[in-house]
Amino acid sequence: MSGFSGSQQDVDIDLGGLFRAIWRRRTRVLLTTVAVAALAFTAAHMISPRYDSETRLLIEPREPEFSSTTLQPSAASATSFDEPGISSEVQLLRSVDLIKQVARNMRLHELKEFDPTADPSAVSDILVMLGLKRNPLDMPPEERVLKEFQDKLQVYQVEKSRVIGIQFTSKDRALSAAIPNEMAKIYLALKAGAKLDSNTEASRWLEPEIANLREKVRAAEGKIAEYRSSADLLPSGDSGSFATRQLTDISTELARVRGERATAEARAENVRAALSSGRGAETLNEVVGSAMIQRLKESESQIQNQTADLSTTLLDGHPRIKALRSQLTGIREQIREETQKILASLENEAKVGELRERQLTQQMNTLKASSAKAGEDEVGLRALEREAAAQRQLLETYLSRYREASSRTGASAAPADARVISSAVEPTEASFPKILPITVVAAMAAFLLSCVVIMLQELFSGRALRPVGAPVPAPLAVSTQPVPPVPPNTPEPNKRGWGFRRQAATVQGVRQGAEPAAARGIAVASAFDAREQDVATDVPLDGFFVENVAAALIVDRIPLAFIVSPTGDAGSTQTVALARMVSEEGRRVVLVDLTASGCPTDLMALSANMPGITDLLADDIAFADALHADRGSDAHIVPRGNADPAVAMQAMDRLQIVIEALTDAYDLVLVECADADAEAVSRLARANDVEIIFSVPEVSAEDIVEIITEFAEAGYDHIHIMDARLAGQPLPEPDRRAA
Repeated sequence: MSGFSGSQQDVDIDLGGLFRAIWRRRTRVLLTTVAVAALAFTAAHMISPRYDSETRLLIEPREPEFSSTTLQPSAASATSFDEPGISSEVQLLRSVDLIKQVARNMRLHELKEFDPTADPSAVSDILVMLGLKRNPLDMPPEERVLKEFQDKLQVYQVEKSRVIGIQFTSKDRALSAAIPNEMAKIYLALKAGAKLDSNTEASRWLEPEIANLREKVRAAEGKIAEYRSSADLLPSGDSGSFATRQLTDISTELARVRGERATAEARAENVRAALSSGRGAETLNEVVGSAMIQRLKESESQIQNQTADLSTTLLDGHPRIKALRSQLTGIREQIREETQKILASLENEAKVGELRERQLTQQMNTLKASSAKAGEDEVGLRALEREAAAQRQLLETYLSRYREASSRTGASAAPADARVISSAVEPTEASFPKILPITVVAAMAAFLLSCVVIMLQELFSGRALRPVGAPVPAPLAVSTQPVPPVPPNTPEPNKRGWGFRRQAATVQGVRQGAEPAAARGIAVASAFDAREQDVATDVPLDGFFVENVAAALIVDRIPLAFIVSPTGDAGSTQTVALARMVSEEGRRVVLVDLTASGCPTDLMALSANMPGITDLLADDIAFADALHADRGSDAHIVPRGNADPAVAMQAMDRLQIVIEALTDAYDLVLVECADADAEAVSRLARANDVEIIFSVPEVSAEDIVEIITEFAEAGYDHIHIMDARLAGQPLPEPDRRAA
């Protein structure tokens, strides 16, 4: 058969069942939570309080305000305040030497909190006598408190800052504040002392070095002067030599002379071209600028004016006009001659410039040779100057460092590179124990642990598991009768069944043949009569109610029950009510419909044509496909099915495997067998581990005795009788309609 296996069926966890199990045991959970919370509250009050206090230091470079040095901090000083530098300061604060100094100053070895070995126990004395343990009193007092001190001390760097926190824990609130402050004080003193020692050592080392450097600088400068004199490298006031400076001056003068000569030649050429082309001299700048030319031009202009005036009254041949024209011709001849003189002057100026240029060129060539020799000599001079400059710079550096170290030799002039930004104060509240948080955490832990234990019990017992693929029940508007509390006069269950003492005795008598069938019928009939007349007897008649049978199944945690309904659908309807009552109490219930009419299927399934037990036995469906949700409760139903009953009966031997698989997945499996006899039930279940329930509404006492006798002779000891009519609440008629 496909789709299931008795030992390998896949299951899911029923979360709803887990929460219902916790809710049913809520009293136990609450009592456990309250008890643990009370215990934690009491224990927290009994613990000795501890107090925390903290001092904070800021690590930064600090220099005296009156320091005359202007040097920038070195790279080593700058890197001492980076992340590794701050971590190094943290380790310095946790150093053994600093802790010993604090313990010595505050006499911590006299306090039992820090030196518990000062008063050893008898066991410790015996171990010391046997040589198995070192005598703690042989150790110095400061070393005995190291372990306790380090356990209570916490030094840390505040994240992303140069601040170091010193936190200390103690039973004495005053001591918890005094120790961090004392540690900060000693730390600052150690840092200041280290700087003083460093300055003193630096001054002592620099003194002979400075004297030696002075001699070296003096010797280097003497070599420079001697070399200048021997190489005739006279200083010229700038970085060059005298020959170089002279060569530069001549080069500048030569360039100027060449420019002037070129200008003179150009001006002469311009005048010469104007004269040769017949242009007027008055258009030339050189001619216009001459004073003689200007006077001649003025005379020419006056004569021309006179000639013009006389021409209005006299004829051209008049002697006066001829005389004026003769004067005008003479003046123009003078202008031409003066222009020739200007041209000659310009040509002479150009020749003088050429001669000057030739002389300067000769001088420059001579100086080039001298400058080349001076350049070779300056190579050696610059080497001497570099050596002297290096010695001089080193001497100045040593002198500045020496002055800086000398200025810090005083105690007040060497502050530590740290300062206290927050001093420790006496705490007002204990840091441990926090009574309220401890109580709340303990209560929550107890509550959660109790819930986990309950859920593990449900999981290991299998009550919180369901087969994989089982459909989720759909809540419909179909209500069942709630399970009322068991009446006070209801007897305890005997062994596993909610049996009847007198009835059980009657069954036992049937087995032994000690009581005839008539007597058995009279006993049960008397029980019915007494129940109907509300007369007190020794028979627990409440056990006949459907509610009481449901309570018995829940209390005894019965996993499997076969229900026999001699009356047919009326008894099957009562079985459906029983399944729904047990499901309402949080139990996982499944009802297997083995009836011919399919009454439980019609009452519980969403459709009468759903696949069920016959299809499963015929190997037409998987195991999970045969499980369906009850439309009126959280129970499940395995319907009758649609396969041919004759084909299904051929695999009836598999039905017991199906029932065992359902028992592994559900808290209670109800098998509705309709009007089956003891032989038919024996083919499905063993007599010693199964419950038999007779659903017998409107059945006479004689018939009940006959049925009980049949099953008792078959070996079934755990028998229940369920008669809803006796409860005064008649069951509804079977509902054949689909959902």
